[in-house]
Amino acid sequence: MSYRDSGISGVLCVMLASVFWGTTGTAVSFIPDVSPLATGAFATGMGGLLLLWNARRHLLADRKQFIARPGRLILGAISVATYPLSFYSAVKLSGVATGTLISLASAPFFTVLLERLISKKAISSQWGISFLVGVSGIVLLILGQENHIQQTDRQKFYVWGICLGLVAGLSYAVYAWFARQMIEQGISSKSSMASMFGGAAILLLPSLVFTGKNAFSDIQHVTIMLYMAFIPMFLGYLCFGYALKQIDAAKATLITLFEPVVATLLAVWIVRETFTTIGWYGMTLIILCLILQTVKWPAEQIRRTAGG
Repeated sequence: MSYRDSGISGVLCVMLASVFWGTTGTAVSFIPDVSPLATGAFATGMGGLLLLWNARRHLLADRKQFIARPGRLILGAISVATYPLSFYSAVKLSGVATGTLISLASAPFFTVLLERLISKKAISSQWGISFLVGVSGIVLLILGQENHIQQTDRQKFYVWGICLGLVAGLSYAVYAWFARQMIEQGISSKSSMASMFGGAAILLLPSLVFTGKNAFSDIQHVTIMLYMAFIPMFLGYLCFGYALKQIDAAKATLITLFEPVVATLLAVWIVRETFTTIGWYGMTLIILCLILQTVKWPAEQIRRTAGG
């Protein structure tokens, strides 16, 4: 069995993308005077333009397939545009760690629903157990956050942040599922990502006229905004697109639970958010979830051996 066939390269690419994405919440915490709508619009929009440029030859080669089935491209672009707006708003309202955790923890659940209900793919016991362990870790990590705000108004914002995190998780699942569907039908991974993100750029970038106040007010703001576009968006989604060539969307989104681990560590070390012991137990369960999902279970190995 080759390195490519084993899917290890796909897993590693998702983990690398997760490291890039895990830095976003902490990065935007240094520009609190910028609207999360502006941050998401610029990062995703500019990242989409970079992905379009990088995939221009692949897009020309795949153009007939896009013309034949435009619906999935339009829905995928809308989902991509929805994700950053809801994600960065969730981070703003509920905190770096919690906003990221809710968004990323819900995405695998929504993805497996899509694959089960629409693609008719079976849900493996390995995925199910891994998901339950991961969700348990998410719950403990959120409960372990020491700086929950007790004021009534702030609690309302916190709840709204959680709701927006769920919207982000659903939109993430939708465009990951569409990307995988395109790849399975012969479209290149670069084209699948670039087409959806390019469409999102058309929707998002004009909104900066209304939301972009303070976004480029000084060198710190400019540096962070450019970092968001080039590293998490452009490089992160190049890695994620390649990973979807190797592994299915449900597995890929479950492995992205590594992102909240990165986000939490950065929130603690840099933003100085604090967690109790129960929160660290939660992080341990998330890491265990990642291990359970990426290793081969004995039953699976036996089936593959029997199948020859």
